[in-house]
Amino acid sequence: MTDFSGPLRKLESRLEQPVRYWLPLGQQRVEVSALLGQPLSLRVTGKIFCVHCGTLTHKSFNQGYCYRCFTRLAQCDGCIVAPEQCHYEHGTCREPVWADHFCMQDHIVYLANSSGLKVGITRASQVPTRWIDQGASQGLAILRTRSRQQAGFCEALLREHVADRTNWRAMLKGEQPLLDLTAERARLLALCREGLKALQQRFGVQALSVLNGVDALRIDYPVQSLPDRLTSLDLDAAQPFSGRLLGIRGQYLLFDSGVLNVRKYSGHECELAI
Repeated sequence: MTDFSGPLRKLESRLEQPVRYWLPLGQQRVEVSALLGQPLSLRVTGKIFCVHCGTLTHKSFNQGYCYRCFTRLAQCDGCIVAPEQCHYEHGTCREPVWADHFCMQDHIVYLANSSGLKVGITRASQVPTRWIDQGASQGLAILRTRSRQQAGFCEALLREHVADRTNWRAMLKGEQPLLDLTAERARLLALCREGLKALQQRFGVQALSVLNGVDALRIDYPVQSLPDRLTSLDLDAAQPFSGRLLGIRGQYLLFDSGVLNVRKYSGHECELAI
C-alpha cells in the first residue's frame, strides 16, 4: 500500500531540540522525524522530473536537473561550487537577474563541526539550515560579506588551514568531540589576517566584516541508534526498499539495514509506505 507518492526533494528541517524533519513528495510533506522506530517502504518508479522546470527526463544532472536546465541555469554553473570563480562582473553570467537576487546578497563564512572542523559559506538567510543539511553538531558564523564571490575568496583563505568537506560516515557516527569554535575562529582569523586585509582593500572595508560576540550554535538530531553498518542504500524501481527508521541526520535517513542519501534522489518519483 502506498501512503504518499510524488517527485522527491531534499529533506526540509526546522531547528528544534532535536531537529524536526519533513520529506517532500510532490505537494505533500511527510514528517519523517515523527516516524522513528517505524518500518517504512520506499520505491522509485523510474520517472525523473527536473527539480527546476518539472520536465520528465531520462537522466538527472547536479542532483535533479534535466540536461537543458543543467547547461543553462546559473545555479548549475561551476562558480556555485567555486564562488571565487564568479564571472558576473565580466558580463558572462548565465542569468544576471537571478544572480542579483542569489549571489549579490549578504553571505556568511562559517565554521562547523560535522565530521570535524570545517569551513563553509552560505547565504545569510540559510543559517542554520545549511549547518543542519550538513549534519553539523555545531556551527558558528565568523564573517559576513556583501556577495557570494567575496565569501568564496574568504573561504579560499581559510581552507588553507582547515578542511572544507564533510566525511559523511564520520558525520553520521556522531563521534566527533565538541569543539571550541570561538577559539578556532580567533586562531584562523589570525592566520588569515593579511589575506583578509587585502580583500578589504580590494572590495572596500564595508564589504567584509568580522562577526564578534556571536555564540556557537549546538544542534541535536533525532537519532535513536545507528545501523550496524553505515552502508549506502540505493533505491530500485524494480524492488521496494523496506527498513525500520532509526534516525535522521543531515540529508540522510538512517535505517536498520543502511543509510539513504535523500538529496541524491531529488526529482525521482518515489512511493512511500508506512
